[in-house]
Amino acid sequence: MKSNRELKAEAKAILRGRWKDSVLMCIVPTLISIAIALVIIVLAVIPLYQSGMFNDLGSTDAVNSAGGSGGSGGGGLISGLFSALFGAGISWTFLDILRGKKQSIQPFSDVFRGFSGAFVLGIIVIYILSTIFTTLWTFLFIIPGIIKAYSYSQAYFVFYDTYEETGMRPDFLSCITGSRHLMKGYKGQLFILDLSFIGWHILAIMTAGIGYLWLTPYISATKAAFYDNLPKRALA
Repeated sequence: MKSNRELKAEAKAILRGRWKDSVLMCIVPTLISIAIALVIIVLAVIPLYQSGMFNDLGSTDAVNSAGGSGGSGGGGLISGLFSALFGAGISWTFLDILRGKKQSIQPFSDVFRGFSGAFVLGIIVIYILSTIFTTLWTFLFIIPGIIKAYSYSQAYFVFYDTYEETGMRPDFLSCITGSRHLMKGYKGQLFILDLSFIGWHILAIMTAGIGYLWLTPYISATKAAFYDNLPKRALA
């Protein structure tokens, strides 16, 4: 397995000469993410305003009214699902380029690969199952939930590779199981890889999310390189 520094170098090689198309590919999901974030903020603020919390911050009724709103939770699930659908298409595109199966990016078609009939159901079901399993583990304690999230992190790649190799849609649970096998001994490396992007995330947030047009391709290409370098014998 290559080091994180080497994986990032691979990602930069993938993006070299393709930055323009990579940024264009990320325009739609970035705008949707910003829009969803704004909606969540509005849904959280409106109950506070209507309950008079801004006028009476000490009101118990106001706090209960604001806390009883499920808008932000539902918005988070919707945001996560859209991220999975768009993220899968973007990551698969970079994986294909890394493997030499694609030479160029078609920004406004590749970004919607996850929405195609062959893949959309698989992504949705894997997202729901992974969310349920991770949530159940989180009920035990936060740390197990985080560990399991990393265990399931390669399920979309496993789904894609299995479909490409067999031409048949794989069993959804087997994709999650396959991801768990692949990530044995590598969850810590992926965690450290994610930590290495924190500074870039802060900069992207400071630009009201616009910076993600460049950060998303960089991270997605790096994660594609990470998956491609995982020892596939771990699936056996």
